[in-house]
Amino acid sequence: MSSSSFVSPLFVRDTRGRYRPANADQIVEAARQVVDQRMQRGMLIADPASAGKFFRDKLAGLQREVFAAVFLDTRHRLIDYAELFFGSVDGAEVHPREVVRQALLLNAAAVVVAHNHPSGEPEPSVADRALTARMKQALSLVDVRLLDHFVVGAHAPLSMAARGWV
Repeated sequence: MSSSSFVSPLFVRDTRGRYRPANADQIVEAARQVVDQRMQRGMLIADPASAGKFFRDKLAGLQREVFAAVFLDTRHRLIDYAELFFGSVDGAEVHPREVVRQALLLNAAAVVVAHNHPSGEPEPSVADRALTARMKQALSLVDVRLLDHFVVGAHAPLSMAARGWV
């Protein structure tokens, strides 16, 4: 067995104080906690690669669709991260007005949004593209820029801005 294929299991303590191997859900939750600890107000979301990695770490592997956003200041530093809408395995109802409301409450200058596809396939649907256009239009009415919309699948997140759809 090569060293690159070996994965050391994580362990969790049970109610009796004994350690046992963690299951997949516990490992994913531990990874999310690490991401939360690394995420600090003021961290720079400077480029699509770092934003995509951030959303991949937060949203990949979830069992239902989650729509999230990062709210940024004028220098693209993190003000806040929020998971705003939750759906089922194949969709979530998203309301642009709620994203606008949150952006105004936080005095954000820019927003990057993302959602996951529990199927693992990151290709945006027609509805995803239409939502992106509506979101951009709604945010622009209050002078907040929509920088990107990522779709997180099983592998690399897909940037709609990179495809010219934002």
